[in-house]
Amino acid sequence: MNVESYHLNFVSEEYDKDGLLKKFSLKYPENFNFGYDVIDKYAELEPNRRALMWVDLKGNERTFTFGELSRLSNKAANMFLARGIKKGDHVILVMKRHYQFWYTMIALIKIGAIAIPATYLLTVKDYVYRIDAADVKGVVATHDGEVTEYIDEATKKTHGELKFKLIVNGEREGWEPFDEEIEKYPDTLERIPTKAREIFLMYFTSGTTGYPKMAIHDHTLALAHIQTAKHWQKVCPNGIHLSVSDSGWAKCAWGKMYGQLAMGTCVFVYDFDKFIPENMLAIMEKYKITTFCAPPTMYRFFINAGLEKYDLSSLKYCNIAGEALSAEVFNRWKEATGLELMEGYGQTESTCLIGNIIGMKPKPGSMGKPTPLYEVDLFDKEGNPVPDGAVGEIVVKGDYEDTQGLFRGYYNNEEATERVWHDGYYHTGDTAKRDSDGYYWYVGRNDDVIKSSGYRIGPFEVESVLVTHPAVLECAVTGVPHPIRGEAVKATIVLAEGYEPTEELKQEIQAHVKKNTAPYKYPRVVEFVKELPKTVSGKIRRVEIRENDRNKENK
Repeated sequence: MNVESYHLNFVSEEYDKDGLLKKFSLKYPENFNFGYDVIDKYAELEPNRRALMWVDLKGNERTFTFGELSRLSNKAANMFLARGIKKGDHVILVMKRHYQFWYTMIALIKIGAIAIPATYLLTVKDYVYRIDAADVKGVVATHDGEVTEYIDEATKKTHGELKFKLIVNGEREGWEPFDEEIEKYPDTLERIPTKAREIFLMYFTSGTTGYPKMAIHDHTLALAHIQTAKHWQKVCPNGIHLSVSDSGWAKCAWGKMYGQLAMGTCVFVYDFDKFIPENMLAIMEKYKITTFCAPPTMYRFFINAGLEKYDLSSLKYCNIAGEALSAEVFNRWKEATGLELMEGYGQTESTCLIGNIIGMKPKPGSMGKPTPLYEVDLFDKEGNPVPDGAVGEIVVKGDYEDTQGLFRGYYNNEEATERVWHDGYYHTGDTAKRDSDGYYWYVGRNDDVIKSSGYRIGPFEVESVLVTHPAVLECAVTGVPHPIRGEAVKATIVLAEGYEPTEELKQEIQAHVKKNTAPYKYPRVVEFVKELPKTVSGKIRRVEIRENDRNKENK
C-alpha cells in the first residue's frame, strides 16, 4: 500500500466502458478520523512526501511534509488539551492563509473538537454573534489587521468566557503566542476515540438576509471531497494544486485540505491580502502549479492582465466554482492556454454536487452533470420533478442524519434545518435548467429570479452578457417593479476605467444585451454606481440593491 492508492480504502468507484466515473460511494470504519487515518498514515507510509507549500507576499517560503504535519498537529493537539479543550468543544480559527492553519485544523480533528473557520474580514458585531451562537471555547487568530482587537472588544460583550486566545505571527497583551506555545508540547499523541458521523466542522453561511446560519459537518465530508479532488479537480499525487481561497471559507475545505491531501498531492498556499492578477499569474509560473481552481471573475482578470506575458505551461487542469461561468471567459481562456475550464457546483453545505468531471466534454456556461456520489434533481414549488428545459430548484436525495458528505443541519436551528431538509431531499435554494443531454445550467437563487411578462429571467443570464461589454467591470441584475410587466430587468453597473456614465453608453449597453441574448432579457433600467454591495465573502448582495430600490420608490 502506498500514498497514491491509499484513498481506495475509503471509496468505491465504478467506471463505464469509456472510462468515465459512473458510481462513487464511501466506505469507512466507524471510527474514521482524517487526522489519524490519513495524515498520520501518510506520515507512516511516506514521511518525506511534500504535503504543503506556503509562500507569502515578502517571498518567504515554507514546505511541510506529511511527517511534519503529523508531528506539528500532535503538538498543537496537546497544546489545546492542556487548555481544557475536549471532544465536542468549539474553537474559532481566524488565520487567513497562514500555514499554521493546516496543522491547527488537523489537531482539532484529532481531539474531536469542532473547528469554526472564519474570515478575517469580520467586525466586532460579527464576533459577538459567532462566539455566543456557537458557544465558542477558544480562538486562534492572526495578528494581521484588527482581528485580535475586534475579538477583544467582542469578548467584553459575549455571555461566555474563552478558555484561551492564541495569536499567530505577532504579539498582543492578553494573547498567547501560538508558535512559542506549541513548542512546549510533545509531538506524540495517543489516539482519542472519535466516530465518523460525529461533528468536526462548522461554517457560518454568508447568507443574504438575517444572521448567518451554522452549517455542521461530520467526518464523512473529508472523504466525500476525494471525489471533488480526484474526479473534478484532477489533482495528481506528484503535482501542486492551488485553489484560491482564504482559510475562513468552505472553498478551503473544497480545494486546500481534505481531498487534495487524501490524494497525496501538494497543497499550494499563496498568503496574500489583495488579489492582484499579475502577482497570481507570476506565482503560478514560478512554482509550476499543475492544477488550479478559482472563481470565474479571477479568470476574467487574468485574461485582461495579458496571459501571453506568463509561462503557464505547467498547468494541466483548471476548474471554476463559486459563481456561474460565462461562455466568453471559457472560450478566451481556452484560446490562451488550450485548457477547458471545468465548472462545478456545490455549497458550504455540501461537496461537489454537480460538475464537469474528468472525461466529460464541458458545455461553456454549464455546471455539468450530477456527480456520482449524489442523486440530484430539479423540483418545482410543489415538490414535483420538472421536465428538461424548465427551471426548477436543485435538490439532493437523502436525509441530514445519514447522507454522506452533506451537512447535518444548522446548529441550534431545527426550524432552518427542516426548511431545507424535508420530504427525503435537501433543497438547495438554487435554481437551474437541465438540457436534453443531462447538463445543468445555473439560473439563480430562488429569490433572485426575475418574473417579467410571464418570463422567468435568471440574473446570471443577463450578467454573463453584460460583462462581455468592455465598459462593464462588474454588474448585478435584479428585478424592479413595473406597472405592466410586473417586473423589469435592472442592471447595476460598475464601469471599467476610462468610461463615464452617459445616456449614450447606457443605450449602447442595452443594445449589446439585446444583440447577444433574447431581447426580453435586456435591462430596461440601468444604474451606474462606483461599487456594488457585497457580503464579507465577496458575493454581490442583490437583496440590498432591491431594498434600496424599494426605499427610493417609497420616498
